[in-house]
Amino acid sequence: MYKVTVIGSGNWGSVAAKLIASNTVRLDSFHDEVRMWVFEEKLPNGEKLTDVINKTNENVKYLPGIKLGKNVVADPDLVNAVKDANMLVFVTPHQFVEGICKRLAGKIRADAEGISLIKGMEVKKEGPSMISNLITKQLGINCSVLMGANIANEIAMEKFSEATVGYNQNKSAADRWVQLFCTPYFNVTAVQDVEGVELCGTLKNAVAIAAGFVDGLEMGNNTKAAIMRIGLKEMMTFSKMCFPSVKDSTFFESCGVADLITTCMGGRNRKVADAYARNGGKRSFDELEAEMLQGQKLQGVLTAKEVHEVLSNRGWLHIFPLFSAVHAISTGRLPPSAIVKINEENLRHVQIVSSL
Repeated sequence: MYKVTVIGSGNWGSVAAKLIASNTVRLDSFHDEVRMWVFEEKLPNGEKLTDVINKTNENVKYLPGIKLGKNVVADPDLVNAVKDANMLVFVTPHQFVEGICKRLAGKIRADAEGISLIKGMEVKKEGPSMISNLITKQLGINCSVLMGANIANEIAMEKFSEATVGYNQNKSAADRWVQLFCTPYFNVTAVQDVEGVELCGTLKNAVAIAAGFVDGLEMGNNTKAAIMRIGLKEMMTFSKMCFPSVKDSTFFESCGVADLITTCMGGRNRKVADAYARNGGKRSFDELEAEMLQGQKLQGVLTAKEVHEVLSNRGWLHIFPLFSAVHAISTGRLPPSAIVKINEENLRHVQIVSSL
């Protein structure tokens, strides 16, 4: 039998636990109980978040009003949460993954499999390294990914959505993940392209920042559609230049164009970038994140920075005008209005200011 632990308990982590718990109770091949590691916090009333989740079956801070399932058990002890599990679901902000893996090294079962729901990457001198690869290297386990057009609150309310599992060689593990996540309202399919699926989930957040600038400046739907098209083109080009094995067909799965559309229309990155543009870039993303996201983390600005590092190191800035502009705007080097001035003259300016 397979035993599942969800590593992370934010908005998406809590929804993932809900999806999984609804399946483990009905599938004979899985233990009913789903452990969810919670980074312990004190709520305004002084109670510990873990205690409240276990008492009310609800993550009152990150997913209020939604019951997770009585078989979800919150655990503030990371090592204890994973000790019996052989299916590990990683769903934390990507900047915390390396530290979590270091704490887990040598503490997990030898037969464990992992899946990452995390959008982001590490940038090394030799190029980008995906989060799934970091987990595999640090923990010595096979790691698939799950990405898609998945605004968490809509899935929590059981509105129909889709997602894509990306895997390398282990098709049987991918099929198990599909079985674990799939519900009548959450349709999951698998493709053999882990880098392509993961890059889609990562890069679309930078494009959503651009879409938010357009919304904040009230430029209209035509402009937003143009920005999304350019963004999709740059996503495909970047992915294939960094990982030639990436398949074109992956971009037409839920993880690709569908996720790009939904994130540019309604995700947190778009929302905060909208506010940034409406304030003329005078309030920082850090300030807006703290004010607007109630403890959730913004991924798009960090992704834009990581992509910029790759482009700078490889001399590719001129090939990616949208990605270059998003980074320059989000760091205050260009005004939000520059998002629609991605011509050759503006590109030269982006390259100059980015080198300062």
